[in-house]
Amino acid sequence: MNDLTATAPARATAREWWGLAVIALPCLVYAMDLTVLNLAVPALSRALAPSASQLLWIIDIYGFLVAGCLITMGTLGDRIGRRRLLLAGAAFFAVASVLAAFARTPAELIALRALLGMAGATLAPSTLSLIRNMFHDETQRQFAIGVWITAFSVGSAIGPLVGGWLLEHFWWGSVFLPAVPVMVLLLVLGPRLLPEYRDQNAGRIDLPSVLLSLAAVLGLIYAVKAMAEHGPSLPRLALLLAGLGVGAVFLRRQRQIPYPLLELRLFAIPAFRTAIVAYALSCLAMFGIYIFIAQFLQMVLMLSPLQAGWATVPWALGFVVGSLVLAPRLASRYGPGPVMVGGLAAASAGMLAMAAADGPAALWVLVGGMIVISLGMAPVFAIGTEQIITSAPPERAGAASSIAETASEFSGALGIALFGSAGTLIYRHQLAQSGLGGLPPEALATLGGALQAAEHLPAETARALVPAAQAAFTDALQFTALAGAALVLLASLLAARMQRRPTPAN
Repeated sequence: MNDLTATAPARATAREWWGLAVIALPCLVYAMDLTVLNLAVPALSRALAPSASQLLWIIDIYGFLVAGCLITMGTLGDRIGRRRLLLAGAAFFAVASVLAAFARTPAELIALRALLGMAGATLAPSTLSLIRNMFHDETQRQFAIGVWITAFSVGSAIGPLVGGWLLEHFWWGSVFLPAVPVMVLLLVLGPRLLPEYRDQNAGRIDLPSVLLSLAAVLGLIYAVKAMAEHGPSLPRLALLLAGLGVGAVFLRRQRQIPYPLLELRLFAIPAFRTAIVAYALSCLAMFGIYIFIAQFLQMVLMLSPLQAGWATVPWALGFVVGSLVLAPRLASRYGPGPVMVGGLAAASAGMLAMAAADGPAALWVLVGGMIVISLGMAPVFAIGTEQIITSAPPERAGAASSIAETASEFSGALGIALFGSAGTLIYRHQLAQSGLGGLPPEALATLGGALQAAEHLPAETARALVPAAQAAFTDALQFTALAGAALVLLASLLAARMQRRPTPAN
């Protein structure tokens, strides 16, 4: 009995819980920064007059640099110290936010958004790996990871609301400023509340690996997003193949160097490998469907942007309840394996429900499906993330968490590309089969193009075009919901298989 007591994991004290609150704040800001700038595009365009290409880079460069730097930052945190990297990233994020708020040219804003992306890449792997070191009790650690996931969910939900309020009262650059006090608070409290941890046996950072990983991830994500927005072309396919080639060179180098940037040995751990695959498939389906939801709410159900924003709030609240309440309770009662499998199955059912969204009850069916998806996905993300970081050795927790975040970023971009392309093809086919002739090209390209074209067409043609285009888009939404349900069901089967295979002891 005494031996069992002696080896029981230490439970967290008030210091760790306060530290978790400090950790959650930058995660919330990170999620807000992914979406908040979209609202400022009209005001920003009037103030800085960027070209179409510059505007795309202003919006996209943040996410590109986050994804491209995650692997490097996760390993760097293991090497120099996770708290040190987190605080350095917070300082750079605060400074870059202030400078971005007062940018005078599009080029300045692009450069500063790139710096924000590099700083943002320090936040997720550093905070998650610190949780691994702060919470040793399994139940407490699962709840802490739930808080971590909730911070991202809340940031995504309140980002448009906070940004909208700021833009109503201040200039476009004000959307960058809420990050500043949060990062300052982290810099003040972090050294007092957060422990330091680093791998004492780490070697030097391999610069060629850093450059190869950055080139591979940036090339792949840029090619995927470009094909999603503009369709496939020879240059984009060439860029995709080049990214895959550079990625292959990167992986080969990781097998040859003594301290790799990407620890491939982690994938030999069944729990880690299958949790990453299930996590990536879930993100691919969820991101792929989500891009259709916002358009459906505003251009089919004709809700205002604010009404559409409120309609997605239950989605975010589902993640909060699922992460903080359902995940720890269900895991303690049934075990992590059945909860992951059941959660994925529930999310698949929610996506099937979304496939029935049509007619007068479409809004309620859609919102109900979103709630079921978030309640099912949240425990999966919380438990899956916990398995990812605990199956890796403690000294490589930063590398493990960066792999999870990179998988999320890449699969999200891939989901937008694949689901977006498939949905666009279905929309075009269905609208072409509607029997309406002489439609302008923009009407056949997107639902937004059809609604804009209808404003300049004869009244009789417009009355026929709008419902036909909306029906075609509804078909596209239903198809993507069915495809997402199939993908998540596959993730459920993989999770079930993972639970049948023992995980080697660390």
